[in-house]
Amino acid sequence: MIQGTSSGAGKTTLVAALCRIFSDKGYSVAPFKSQNMSNFSYIGKDFEISRAQALQAIAARCQITPDLNPLLLKPLGNYYSTVYIHGKKFRKMHATEYYQKFVRTRGVLLATESLTRLQQNHDLVILEGAGSPAEINLEKFDIANMKMAQIAKAPVLLITDIDRGGSFASIVGTMALLDSKYRKLVKGFVINKFRGDVTLLKPGFKKIKEKTKRSVLGVIPMFNFDLPEEDSLNVKAKDMAWSRKNIDKMDSEIDKLGKFVNKNLNIKEIERMIK
Repeated sequence: MIQGTSSGAGKTTLVAALCRIFSDKGYSVAPFKSQNMSNFSYIGKDFEISRAQALQAIAARCQITPDLNPLLLKPLGNYYSTVYIHGKKFRKMHATEYYQKFVRTRGVLLATESLTRLQQNHDLVILEGAGSPAEINLEKFDIANMKMAQIAKAPVLLITDIDRGGSFASIVGTMALLDSKYRKLVKGFVINKFRGDVTLLKPGFKKIKEKTKRSVLGVIPMFNFDLPEEDSLNVKAKDMAWSRKNIDKMDSEIDKLGKFVNKNLNIKEIERMIK
């Protein structure tokens, strides 16, 4: 499972890259994100899910199904969202109702059902978290991060955006705030969006290892790929048509992404974790 020290750390892109890398290795792969909040979606024949998971499915070369994103929230403003369950429009809900009455009961069950089906039908399911797992005020309502990793029995890689600054503090702080039962699921770290000489980071890697007992498994340099963005604080996403031409273009960019990440990440160690 890929989790991040913050929103916009690169979780979605890294999951897409890993889906392509392991698909190229011969695995039957599927992406999964239990809960996504986005107004940018993929509309199938009779369902609607986040477009991020549809893109990741293209990367994994798997069928795009509602199980990839069982819970989709489309924000309406004033703390209301339209909730989609397994690709079907459910109803408008206030955040208070959603988190206090829905998430910990029906929500987690629906997400687990989808995850179980994917695990039964694929060699490897690569999960994506949401935001940060260390939002301690929201931990009991969080079914997108450590709760789902625990259910999936998945090793967790924590990715951080070093271009923002404060990445080492974000890694150590995230680990310090996690409950011990969740902390043990984290197996390593990925530094994303780095500019410069990687050797300058090595003293930091040593300190990180001393403080967390875990290693940095890769440094991904800053590089721009022509892939659709998710709507976030950092990016105003644009709508797009899911035409054959656009899908072929995405597939070509994902190939480049997979090769780029494969060069900069310890894929052998990650493969060892999942076996």
